[in-house]
Amino acid sequence: MALSKVDFNNINVTPAASKALKWNASANGFETGDLGGNMVLLSTTTASSSATIDITSGIDSTYKEYQFHFTSIHPATDNAAFSFQADTGTNTSYNQTITSTFFRAVHSEADDTPNLDYVTGNDLAQSTSFQMLANGTGNDNDQCISGILHLFDPSSTTFVKHFICTANELIASDQSYNLFCAGYFNTTTALTRVRFKFSSGNIDAGTIKMYGIL
Repeated sequence: MALSKVDFNNINVTPAASKALKWNASANGFETGDLGGNMVLLSTTTASSSATIDITSGIDSTYKEYQFHFTSIHPATDNAAFSFQADTGTNTSYNQTITSTFFRAVHSEADDTPNLDYVTGNDLAQSTSFQMLANGTGNDNDQCISGILHLFDPSSTTFVKHFICTANELIASDQSYNLFCAGYFNTTTALTRVRFKFSSGNIDAGTIKMYGIL
């Protein structure tokens, strides 16, 4: 089998954001373009004494998975629970029906109370409440929560919408909580917006970046 030579006159490698090098359709050249598995940054929201962080655009059928990377989210109120909900269309009730699970690994700065447990108070069963992603985040200057929330195929009109979140927080009593939450929105209507908030008080500081996954 003979190998074809690359047509160097047909190469297009113009730099482009969130692009990679790939073969083009002519089979004798290559170019920059989208490849499966790429993360595309869609938005960045920075909190500053914010009651909520609402992401109301960019969630559509373009991507099958969206990731929300929340970094150094700091509550104004001590011992507050970080949570999220979603909604459809232009609705702003943020009351979609959720069924979920929640467990955590725990260890303290004092090297005591290590634990791995399921947290029934943080799961939901066909509830329209906000889903807790963390509970008890401290508001000392060095305390916060960081993690990644995955939302799968939110524009589907056939299936329910699954989500998974993994996070770590420093709680008010100086313990590290490694948190694992997963569940689904029990709706076949497309989700178009997401809201994050604490159970009490404002989001004092922190950043949430939304990525689309190709």
